[in-house]
Parts: sequence; C-alpha cells; structure tokens
Amino acid sequence: MSPEVSAAWAVLVAAGLLETVWALALTRAQGCTRPLWAVAGIAVAALSLGLLSHALRTLPVGTAYAVWVGIGALSVAASGMVFLGEPVSRRRLACLGMIVAGVVGLSLAGDG
Repeated sequence: MSPEVSAAWAVLVAAGLLETVWALALTRAQGCTRPLWAVAGIAVAALSLGLLSHALRTLPVGTAYAVWVGIGALSVAASGMVFLGEPVSRRRLACLGMIVAGVVGLSLAGDG
C-alpha cells in the first residue's frame, strides 16, 4: 500500500471517529436548547465531512463512504451503550458485529 493510500485510510478513520463526537455533542445539545453543544456538534460534523472529502481524493467513494458510516455507526452505538446507558443485548452486539464484518470486507476488497 502506498503512503498516499495509507494516509487516506488514516484520515478516513479519523473522520469516522469524529462522527461519535458530533453525535454525542448533539445529544448533549438537547434539541438545540443548549446552543454551545449544538454549535460544537455542527462544527465537528463539518470537520468529519471535510476529512471524508479529503480521503475521497484517493479512496473509492463506495468503499470510503461505507467505512466512514460503519465506523460512525459502530462507535456511536458503542458510546451510547457505554456512556448513555443504552441497552446492551446479544442481538444489538451481533448486528454491530455484522457492520464490522461488512466494513472490513469492503476495505479488504482491493479497491484502495
């Protein structure tokens, strides 16, 4: 893997992890009744999208978008269970495992 592709993957992972930050910030905003949290969430969301856009210069859009969404979905769901007291069940964990399998499968498909 070339250094350019490796860097694009690193940027994409960072963008995906930032989805957790903005989702949790918007949760804390409580429907925009706490404007500083809302502004922070929107700013981090814009940064996440900007990093995704940067990664798309190198990576295929289908794979990159699926990985970005998968990282975000997994990390937000896990954060909800760990920090917000959302329910943890075998079914939820199995579904999250399927997301991981899909993301790993796409990233190993040889498209970037």
